[in-house]
Amino acid sequence: MSQNNSRLLETLQSVLGDFLVNHFVQADQLTIVVKAASLKAAMTGLRDHQQLKFDQCIDVCGVDYSAYADGAWDGSRFAVVYQLLSVELNQRVRVRVFCENDDIPSVDSLIDVWSSVNWFEREAFDLYGIVFLGHPDLRRILTDYGFVGHPFRKDFPVSGNVEMRYDEELKRVVYQPVTIEPRENTPRIIREEGYGG
Repeated sequence: MSQNNSRLLETLQSVLGDFLVNHFVQADQLTIVVKAASLKAAMTGLRDHQQLKFDQCIDVCGVDYSAYADGAWDGSRFAVVYQLLSVELNQRVRVRVFCENDDIPSVDSLIDVWSSVNWFEREAFDLYGIVFLGHPDLRRILTDYGFVGHPFRKDFPVSGNVEMRYDEELKRVVYQPVTIEPRENTPRIIREEGYGG
């Protein structure tokens, strides 16, 4: 671990205390895991503490761990990952929080901490079905209003659930069950005699 990450980790441990569950360094970036129940308090501390000053949340994304490590993952299925930046102190940290309920994954909305998370949270809701409790306008942002399911979940069918098309007779767009038959393509390899020899 670099000296900068070591100093940052010491500060994070003193500021977050019991909120901090785990930490690791990957690609020279420090990642911390915080408890879902204390997410808002932890993130407010990261923003307001004078030695941290993470004044910007530059990205939020959902993660589905159901097929992680070839199915060997035994933790919670869904997580939310936040990328925080302190412009003044020139430091970054990645924060991960696991949703406690796999059936209805949810965490607190951080829109009161950083207003920039508004559309990021809507995107994670739309694509993963993660509910951000307290979000003032949590609705789909990338898929159609009539879309069924959450397309970034590992169990979402590749061909989808419904398809839409314009119906000439009805003069409108109609939704119908997917009519594509799933098939498996096996590439045919043709090699000339003596290839590679």
